Amino acid sequence: MKKIDILKKLRSSGLRPTKQRVEIAKFLFEREKTFHFTVESLNKFLIRKLTSKIALATIYNTVHAFKAAGHLSEVEVRGNKTYFDTNVSNHHHFYDSETAELIDIDANDVIIQKIPKPPNGKKIKNVEVFINLKN
Repeated sequence: MKKIDILKKLRSSGLRPTKQRVEIAKFLFEREKTFHFTVESLNKFLIRKLTSKIALATIYNTVHAFKAAGHLSEVEVRGNKTYFDTNVSNHHHFYDSETAELIDIDANDVIIQKIPKPPNGKKIKNVEVFINLKN
């Protein structure tokens, strides 16, 4: 992704392209593979990678603005840990609880034959298969 794309991504998220936000966006989106992270783990990655410090609140606000703009998806793990995913396409996940790692599963690799009818007044937004792994 070119620098101009990063600036467009920030602006489309309603964020002013400050130096810190540009660094966060580059780290998240200038990569070959999907990246799964928590805000806390992203903070640790950025501390190791960057020479300047970015406030945790800036990271949190930037990540949530990217999510609201559709640049990131949110994945809840057992209701107590929230991951963010740079892959916003329809897909599924393996979760390795020993390493706390999420691994993408292509949507075409899972065949769902029957989905129950939702409760009255509700519609199904999407279906995500979440497979827990162990050694």
